[in-house]
Amino acid sequence: MKLRHPLLLRGAGFAVSWLIRAWIGSLRYRRVMSRPELVPTYPGLSQRYLYAFWHETLLLPAYQYSHTPTRVLISEHADGELIAQVCRHLGLGTIRGSTTRGGVKAIREILKLAGRSHIVVTPDGPRGPRRQFQAGVIFVAARTGLPIVPVAFAYHKCWRMRSWDRFAVPYPFSPAVGVLGEPLHVPAEAGRDELEHWRQKAQAAMDQVMARAEQLATKERW
Repeated sequence: MKLRHPLLLRGAGFAVSWLIRAWIGSLRYRRVMSRPELVPTYPGLSQRYLYAFWHETLLLPAYQYSHTPTRVLISEHADGELIAQVCRHLGLGTIRGSTTRGGVKAIREILKLAGRSHIVVTPDGPRGPRRQFQAGVIFVAARTGLPIVPVAFAYHKCWRMRSWDRFAVPYPFSPAVGVLGEPLHVPAEAGRDELEHWRQKAQAAMDQVMARAEQLATKERW
C-alpha cells in the first residue's frame, strides 16, 4: 500500500530521515577526489555545481549533503513526495520536477536560484533504465550553466532490493567510498546533436567514477 495522506507522508518522512541519520551515520566513509573545492562543504566555495549520481546510491548523499547549500531535484511522481519529505527533514532543499515530468518548471526554479545553490540529480531516475544517463540532465546543465560533477558512491557490503535500480542498502558500520570526477561544462548554445555528444561524455564519466568507487570499496576493510 502506497502512502498518499499528507500527514502520513510527513510522519514517514520524519521517521525515515532519522533512520538514515543513524544507519548511514554509522558507515566509515572515505571520499576520493582530485580537487577538494568540488565538495559542497568546501569553505568559501562560490561556484555552484550540478552533482549527478546513480539512483541506487541515494542514501549516502542524502546524509552527506544534508545542511549544505544544495537542492535535490525530485520527480513529481507520487513516490517522489515521500523522498521530498525525507530530504526536508534532513535539511536539504528540494525542487520538484524531473527530466521526464515537470522539467520546464524545475529549470525555471533552478534559474531563479541564480547560482545560490548546488543541484543534486539522479540521471537515471526516477524510472530508469538503471545507470543510463538521461539527456534531460544535459539539457538542464546547458540551460542553467551549471557544470555537471559526476559522483559515485559504493559500499563494501550491501543488500540489494528487487527494484529497477537494484537499490543498495549498506551494511551498518561498514566501509563506503565516494568518488568525485572532473566537472563537465555543457555549452549553452549546444544543439540537439551536441546534447547527445555531451550525454555520451557524461555517461562515460559516470561509468568511470562508478567503476573506481566499486573497485576501492571492495578493498576497504572493516
